[in-house]
Amino acid sequence: MKKNSRITPEGTKDYLFEECLLRRNIERRLSGIFEAHDFREVVTPGMEFYDVYDPDFSGIPPEAMFKMTDRQGSLIVMRPDNTLSVARLTATRLQNVPRPVRLYYSQPVYRNNPGLAGRRNENLQMGVELLGAGGVRADLETLAAAVESLSACVPGFRLEIGHAAFFKALAEGIGVSGEKKEEIRKAVGSKNNAALCRLLGGAGECAEVRAMRKLPQLFGGEEVFEKAAALFTGKLKDTLGYLQGIYHALDGFGLGGRLIIDLGLVQRNDYYTGIIFSAYAEGCGEAVLRGGRYDHLLEHFGVPMPAVGFGIDVDAVADIRFKNGESHLPTPPDVLVHGESGCEVKALEHGARLAKQGMRCENSVLGSEKEALQYAREAGIGRVDIVGSSIRTVPTGGKT
Repeated sequence: MKKNSRITPEGTKDYLFEECLLRRNIERRLSGIFEAHDFREVVTPGMEFYDVYDPDFSGIPPEAMFKMTDRQGSLIVMRPDNTLSVARLTATRLQNVPRPVRLYYSQPVYRNNPGLAGRRNENLQMGVELLGAGGVRADLETLAAAVESLSACVPGFRLEIGHAAFFKALAEGIGVSGEKKEEIRKAVGSKNNAALCRLLGGAGECAEVRAMRKLPQLFGGEEVFEKAAALFTGKLKDTLGYLQGIYHALDGFGLGGRLIIDLGLVQRNDYYTGIIFSAYAEGCGEAVLRGGRYDHLLEHFGVPMPAVGFGIDVDAVADIRFKNGESHLPTPPDVLVHGESGCEVKALEHGARLAKQGMRCENSVLGSEKEALQYAREAGIGRVDIVGSSIRTVPTGGKT
């Protein structure tokens, strides 16, 4: 026996009955919310060309992608990001659609997570992309859809909002790029002050370095704006004012202390340009939702337009709900239909009539009436219809 024939690859898993039902329930809820906001579903291929996710503009490291080649030798990857795929689709297939374009998706992403640390390599994501619209109205529309979605799935969530401009402008002012910039990003994002100070040690002392050191500490409620006001000038001061306006607008969503300002929020993907946000829920160490504005991403596909969106980790949400005791156990059918020898087609026709009446029917594939009755009792099916020259109904007492 081959050693890997009975297991799944690292970072993946099988989903059984109640888990599948729970995931489908979450998908239905989210689809209903997205469609109520007039987002329309699209599906992109699970395999795309490597060029779609070029690390130079996506920020996705090559080692995070699962790679293969096609018949022509072109490099193919398993889809590591949904936003980039939807951006590619919009630029190539939806150029003539009136803007803004409102799209949503429900499909997995594949990322190689070294060490895993509780992460999966395959995750089902659902999200929305609002393309061709800039400004505060589009940002608030997207945030409203995010809050509504989270409230329907994990009501105890915490929403953190920030802006990509802070880290980008400070990194540019300090003059760091490439690998060093990514290390600083990770230190800021993980709020690792010791590592951040070490990484900035050779950068000299200037306003940008001082502000970068402070970024991980600019986390909390409205008091953050007062602390940050002394650190930023010019365009960053305007950005701070814009973020404060968004924060006050979100007061109307009734989030209270669950709305957090985090000026050290940095997303894993490098294409964000404006407001960024993440949501966390008890029972999961990773963000269950990530999103933000990415106004320059579609330039790489030849069709410049502003855009904003978010993605929800459906698997993480399902895990939280499952741990909290929610279960969607499959229920047995209403009736098992068993045809006597020579009456198999007649039994199928009887089952079809019952189904039209709204009953859930299972057709018996067992060899005898005795086996069918025994199976019905074990499966919890309370009724067996025996179809022969006539139709007999036998209660089993099996359905609870």
